[in-house]
Amino acid sequence: MIVIKTMEEIMKMKQAGEILAACHKEIAKMIKPGISTMEIDKFAEKFMLDHGATPEQKGYHGYPFATCASVNDVICHGFPSKEMILKDGDIVTVDMVVNLNGWLADSAWSYGVGQVAPQTQKLLDVTKESMYKGIEKAVIGNRIGDISNAIQVYAEAEGFSVVRDFIGHGIGSEMHEEPQVPHYGPAGRGTRLKEGMVLTIEPMLNIGKYHAKVDPDGWTARTVDGSLSAQYEHTLAITADGPFLITKQT
Repeated sequence: MIVIKTMEEIMKMKQAGEILAACHKEIAKMIKPGISTMEIDKFAEKFMLDHGATPEQKGYHGYPFATCASVNDVICHGFPSKEMILKDGDIVTVDMVVNLNGWLADSAWSYGVGQVAPQTQKLLDVTKESMYKGIEKAVIGNRIGDISNAIQVYAEAEGFSVVRDFIGHGIGSEMHEEPQVPHYGPAGRGTRLKEGMVLTIEPMLNIGKYHAKVDPDGWTARTVDGSLSAQYEHTLAITADGPFLITKQT
């Protein structure tokens, strides 16, 4: 069942989103060769707690960290680690969900570490732009497939593949609500968008094949061919004035 939110509820989510966006802006300043992904995780958890919020991911189905930290060929759900030291040319995606007074906001952001190769930078740029291509279609009367298709058409035209195994979703007081939001597929299909729906749009693009494999830890998803992967994600509400970004970074 799709839970329609009131504007009051959307604004409560926006408050969570403001904390999340501010945390990402601080993390961006931290990203450099020599830092560990565990340092980033500890910072993010303290930041949330200091702002009266909690990390919703921690404890979710047993997940032990406040963030997911996915490096290079890790598509998503990477475990933060003291041993994972970022080096020049890496990509790291930091994904987190903020809970503020029972309302959630979800956003992932990919960061290049130091000097990255031109193809790596193109992957980052195209992945971010593909997210915004999808967001442009998140308007009343469109269908989920219009979001999905806009992302896929743009990403593939730029030479990248779109991950199929992990998708966007509704969100509110629960992390995963209906509807599901794939980042690939034909336009004009799927649930029709209505005012008050709140979604995540979170494309994951790979330089190589789109297929994923999961590590023995049951969480860490990687590209099957070892190619680089990037992800960008916003939480947004469908409103009469167009898509309203709950996790906008200003």
